[in-house]
This record gives sequence, structure tokens and C-alpha cells, in this order.
Amino acid sequence: MIYQASVTAPVNIATLKYWGKRDKDLNLPTNSSISVTLSQNDLRTLTTASTSPDFATDQLWLNGKIESLDTPRTQACLYDLRQLRQQMESKDDTLPKLSQYKLHIVSENNFPTAAGLASSAAGFAALISAIAQLYNLPTSWSDLSKIARKGSGSACRSLFGGFVAWEMGTLANGEDSQAVEVAPLSHWPSLKAAILVVSDDKKDTPSTSGMQLTVRTSELFKYRVENVVPRRFDQMKQAILEKDFPQFANLTMQDSNQFHAVCLDSWPPIFYLNDTSKRIIKLVEKLNHDAQKTIAAYTFDAGPNAVIYYDEANESQVLSALYKHYGHVDGWKGAKEEYGSSGEVDKWSGVSRVILTSIGVGPQVTSESLINEAGLPKNAE
Repeated sequence: MIYQASVTAPVNIATLKYWGKRDKDLNLPTNSSISVTLSQNDLRTLTTASTSPDFATDQLWLNGKIESLDTPRTQACLYDLRQLRQQMESKDDTLPKLSQYKLHIVSENNFPTAAGLASSAAGFAALISAIAQLYNLPTSWSDLSKIARKGSGSACRSLFGGFVAWEMGTLANGEDSQAVEVAPLSHWPSLKAAILVVSDDKKDTPSTSGMQLTVRTSELFKYRVENVVPRRFDQMKQAILEKDFPQFANLTMQDSNQFHAVCLDSWPPIFYLNDTSKRIIKLVEKLNHDAQKTIAAYTFDAGPNAVIYYDEANESQVLSALYKHYGHVDGWKGAKEEYGSSGEVDKWSGVSRVILTSIGVGPQVTSESLINEAGLPKNAE
């Protein structure tokens, strides 16, 4: 017999960046962070978790390829989830001993993996949520976020929709380092995002090693985490609760800039932005200048891809400005007639596609399964 559960989980993009760890093994951050959860209609990971007494080993397939489950991070997540299931089984003899069975996990992204689009966040959020559903764990999302955090720090924020805070906590064991909801999707549903995919390639410096280098070598880093982020954390939460877009936007752009300044201050320096990224920053600056108010905000994670936030009320103005230069790439969802004709496009290179999206919900249980009757990926048939 094969037991299974499938869950989809979203990408989140930090507006107040997490960068730096005070405990590498537990993935405890040096500062709190805030993010926006994006719509799963456009960016999501689908994961099917299955278990059976007939499975010989734990196995993971990601986007059709076998991946290792033997990393310390993944093993820490699986251990915690099995322990929670085992506690349930010890109190109820009628429950099947799922905690003792091996797992087959099949996962698929609908966006580039490891290209600066928070693939690990969605991936670990989907993995933890799917196994929690498989085990029927009565665990809160914040408690599950502590487990997801051990797999990928930013994954803890993908366990909620809308606007999410990852509270850094102070305890050495990490029990108070968790994600909490700042505001649900319904609070500010008019917030939209345009993602300009600058590169589908894997980044030169992975986030984990980049963080370690920054913590070890950057003199600006200590000032950031001790003085700047705590103040911005309260200011950004307030801006979200008040739906104050100009304040939200300015804080988002300033924090993105400082994050990359800290990367540049590392030794040797870390470069996640490229010339196309910088050109997009100038484009957004000009857009806000021409509008005589802040109607768009850029942010860049550990990669060159730009995420541009705007309110639906200013959608035509924002997307028209972007379309003027990047209207020749895929992803505009048939919006060409609204945002400009081909004759008006001043084609800029460096962007491979556009993803137009909005705020989304947290993990969702789905009936869509990625495994066959033998407990193997369907695409292996």
C-alpha cells in the first residue's frame, strides 16, 4: 500500500532581506525579514510525498532528475517530521507506522531552479507541507516554518500567503525563530509584481556560501543588522498594515540596495547584479520621477532578476514603461495592445522573459499527483 499527499507551495520575495546566519546548522538568521508571497498561478512548486512499507530507500526526484536527500539540511527536516509523526503513533496504536517507512518525494517547479527566483524556498516549503499532510500532523504553520527554516531559511516564509515576517528570535535552539503572518492576501490584494528574468543560469555564488563570506568579512554588515534592519522591520510592517505604497516601495528599494552593498563590501566581493539589473534600477527611478510620485519599487534577491512591485491602480503606467523596452520578450499575457505597439518598442537586451504576477496564498493541498502506482515519478513511465 502506498500513502501519498500532494501540496503546492509559493515563491516569496523578500522586501526586507535575510542575509547572514548566527547558526549555520539551524539556519538561524542574524536579522528578521519580511516578504511578499507571490501567486502560485505563475510561480509554484508541486510536490507529492509518498510512503510505503515496500520502499527500500528515501528518494527525491526534482524536475525529473534524481537528487540527493543526504544533505544535512534535508535530513534535519525529515528527522523532525518523522519525530512528530512518531509521537502521534506512540499515543494511538491504530495509526499506521508511517514514520518507520521510507519516503518517495517527487517535485516539480514551473520556474527556473537556482536562478535567483527563490526556488529553494518554494521547494522546501512544498516538501515540508506535503510530508506534514501525508503524516496528518496537527502542527501550526508557524511550527512547521521552524522545520522548513532548517532546510532553507527563506522557505519558512513560504508557509504563509500575503505578507510574511520571519522573526529572527533570540533562543540558541531556534524555537522562537519562525514565520508569522503580517497581513493576509485579502488585506492588500491590489499589489502586483512584474518579474524581469535577467538570467536563467545558476548564480556564481550560492546564497549559503555568500552569507558566510559576508558575515566573516563585511564591515558594513554588522551596522546593517544592528542598526538598520530593526528600524526598517517596524517601518515596513506599518507600511503594509496601512497600505502605504510609497513608504513600502522606498523601504523595499533601499533595503535591496543595501543588501547588495553589503555583498559588494564582502571580501572578495560578491556580485549578484549585472549591467541589465542596473539598467532596470535606472528605469524604475525614471518611472517614479516622471510620475512625480513613487508608483513602482524594484528589489533584487541573490541574483540579477528584478522584481518590480506596483499597485493595480498604477498598472498601466508601470507596465507601459517596462513594455517600451522589454515588450519583445515572452510573458506579456496578450497585453501588447494595452501597453504599446511593436513600433514603440525600444528593444533592450538582457531580459529573457517577463512574469506578470500578483500576491498569492500559502501552501495548498491538491489532488494532482506526480507518482504512479509503483510509487515512482509518472514521467518515468
